[in-house]
Amino acid sequence: MQRRTIFSRPGGTDDNSPAFQRRDKFGIAQVPKGRLNGGMSYVSSYHHCVFSTKERRPLITPAFAERLWPFLGGTARQNKMKALEVGGVEDHVHILLSLPATMSIAKGLQLIKGGSSKWVHETFPEHRLFAWQEKHGAFSVSESRVESIIQYIKGQAEHHRKMTFQEEFVALLKKHRIAYDERYL
Repeated sequence: MQRRTIFSRPGGTDDNSPAFQRRDKFGIAQVPKGRLNGGMSYVSSYHHCVFSTKERRPLITPAFAERLWPFLGGTARQNKMKALEVGGVEDHVHILLSLPATMSIAKGLQLIKGGSSKWVHETFPEHRLFAWQEKHGAFSVSESRVESIIQYIKGQAEHHRKMTFQEEFVALLKKHRIAYDERYL
């Protein structure tokens, strides 16, 4: 039985190459000894995500937050993300999020915001006006800063006794050197 070659190079085929022989024998190319597993990516991706309620309506009461924050974390977990900390005040939320290598920040937040809005409307009819703002802020976090960001998120109520959401958001944009237009804040 003659074997057909699907891929060929100028001047011959790959039939006799060691890589082709290994692929043919085992079904996949073997990873050389001492190298990382070729089928696995290793990624550390932490993001401090901030988004507000639509029109910054102060709809998140302390009692509502007790139910909403764990739901946001659960939605993240169901979608293969990790919410290391969730917190906020009446008009916005902060989430320290770890994303899988294959997921964009925008997709992760779309899943979290969409899932939680649906749950709020189904579970709390009195919150029929509840919605999240379409846009968000997302700021990369190094491993060495994870604990300080967790403490920052836990201290949101205290923090907002001194600073408005807009002041806080502008400070985050400046700290991370993100250009912005004040008309769209």
